[in-house]
Amino acid sequence: MDRLEAMAVLLRVVDRGSFSAASRDLAMPLATVSRKVSELERHLGTRLLVRSTRRVALTDIGANYVLSARRILDEINETERLAAGEFHTPRGELVLTAPVLFGRLHILPIVAEFLAAYPEINIRLILSDRNLHLIEDHVDMAVRIGPLRDSTMVASRVGSMRTVVCGAPKLLAKHGEPKSPEDLSNLPCVSFEPISPLSAWSFRAKTEKRTLHVPIHARLVVTTAEAAVCAALQGIGLTRVLHYQCAAPAREGQLRIILTKYEIDPLPVHLLHAGGGALPSKMRVFLDFASDRLRAGLKSLERSADHGSTGRR
Repeated sequence: MDRLEAMAVLLRVVDRGSFSAASRDLAMPLATVSRKVSELERHLGTRLLVRSTRRVALTDIGANYVLSARRILDEINETERLAAGEFHTPRGELVLTAPVLFGRLHILPIVAEFLAAYPEINIRLILSDRNLHLIEDHVDMAVRIGPLRDSTMVASRVGSMRTVVCGAPKLLAKHGEPKSPEDLSNLPCVSFEPISPLSAWSFRAKTEKRTLHVPIHARLVVTTAEAAVCAALQGIGLTRVLHYQCAAPAREGQLRIILTKYEIDPLPVHLLHAGGGALPSKMRVFLDFASDRLRAGLKSLERSADHGSTGRR
């Protein structure tokens, strides 16, 4: 039995979700695919997969084995690519993930520039506001906004992101602009659940190292940042979002960012990937390429003048 080939077949079955799909991908008879996985299980003396008529699932032992097998094969492939000169010519498919709006505004332009610079690398960009699991979802690299919870990942910090309160000038003219967070009780608000899931918004006290939790009057509760910004533009209420989510209408004067002196600490922005083993050259060159551009883009956003904003720091 060729153990490396059997590992590769097993990974294809897991990635594609069935023996038949792996058979088609590998251009290998279905019976051969099944036999190679069975031989690997016999060699190990344990079951790696639970088979059903529709799909396969990993056993607990199988899940651990697949992680190790993937790392082993990646390191072998990387060694062979280096020996073949790929260090100078990276190639292959790179799978990236980022939040939907941030990815469209800040990652897609970098990806377009990267593809032009590296014609032998293809990219699959998964835009999702759900944090994908890099290993389970077969993702090479992710953009994360906020604290990192998985210590097994290798993270490169590329900047930070403010959490801001903004509203339409006509709304502020009608109700009066709040001078402190407590003044929000007199204003209608639009609550964006992922940022402010409670009926109160958090602020940093002006001269003290403590957090204020200020109750708000939520006239509307939405589940996406774009909906929150759209509602704010229509004058339904003030909203609280990440800076990049409202930066364009703020620059154009359609929204005004307020209470900047009371903003909570900015959230970190990272590029991260799974740890362990040598970094494949396609990931290494993207990390180098994207990090500097993301840092520059986030610094530019941080410096950008918020038209009509008050209480600038």
